[in-house]
Amino acid sequence: MADMRIAIIGLGFMGSTHLKGLQTVKGATLTAVAESDPVKRSGDMSSIQGNLGGPGEKFDFSNVAQYADAEGAFADANVDAVDICLPTNLHKPLALAALAAGKHVLVEKPMGLNRDECEEMIAAAEKAGKILMSAQVLRFFPAYTALKRTLDSGTLGPVRAALFRRRCAAPAWSQWLKQSDKSGGGVFDLLIHDVDIANYLFGMPRAVSATGYEDLGAGIDMLTAQLHYDHIPSVTISGGWHHPKAYPFSMEYTVSADGGTVDFSTDNRPPTLYNGAGEAQALALDEADGYAAEIQYFTDCVNAGKQPEMCMPRDSARSVHIALCMNESRAKGGALVNC
Repeated sequence: MADMRIAIIGLGFMGSTHLKGLQTVKGATLTAVAESDPVKRSGDMSSIQGNLGGPGEKFDFSNVAQYADAEGAFADANVDAVDICLPTNLHKPLALAALAAGKHVLVEKPMGLNRDECEEMIAAAEKAGKILMSAQVLRFFPAYTALKRTLDSGTLGPVRAALFRRRCAAPAWSQWLKQSDKSGGGVFDLLIHDVDIANYLFGMPRAVSATGYEDLGAGIDMLTAQLHYDHIPSVTISGGWHHPKAYPFSMEYTVSADGGTVDFSTDNRPPTLYNGAGEAQALALDEADGYAAEIQYFTDCVNAGKQPEMCMPRDSARSVHIALCMNESRAKGGALVNC
């Protein structure tokens, strides 16, 4: 079977991250890029910054078609699939255009700005008979795949409490992120990762409640939410933007069950099970980079003609809905919002 031929749409921080991940993916070939900036479009990503690293790299695009806009890539007969790495408000219109052009679509998280947008994308993919997947990369990060394997094994028994936390500086590299009509705001854009992991592990909550503070102009957007489940006493998501530039990125979780607690933090605490006997056991981790694993999974689905069961678009739509419910509850002073 021939390799899936893919175009990356948008060469900002996330687009360059996907470029690096794609280098180790089997069964996929980069055949096109679309980017309005001619410097980045030439393969020079040295100006790029983000919350997971410093300046970008330089790539050899000598055998890659280079387009100034997404439409050029959509019209390219040498492209089977597109990877959309542009602001969230562009996800729906570009995904719809790509699907109408007969392309499979990998679209960055959040899938859309609301559930209706996501459902419209899902319907378009079903009509076109193409694969649609949202890049909810935490489902592929080794620290989180290890947690899921541990919980799925059933050896720990029922989960009694879970905390997911994610914090970083307000982004200074992409001003669109601070515009709520384009990104959904810092909580929506950043904590969607933890919302999706909770959704992945525990399913859809019946309701949420949240408190916090938002001042996007000052680079502050913080929230602590409770996801209310009938079968788990406490599921908490906390974090957000803590002022511009200097505040360090971190992510962590603590999940407690009858048989032990699994804990992880990027602050030098690798995923570890602390069991009821008072022993600590490091969890076995996948070796693959999460972004590479995510793109590999999408590639495998396209090449096999199979829907992405590990990251179904309707599940990503549910995560968007949960995040919006969290923001609604915060705006209402912590009122319970049914999901």
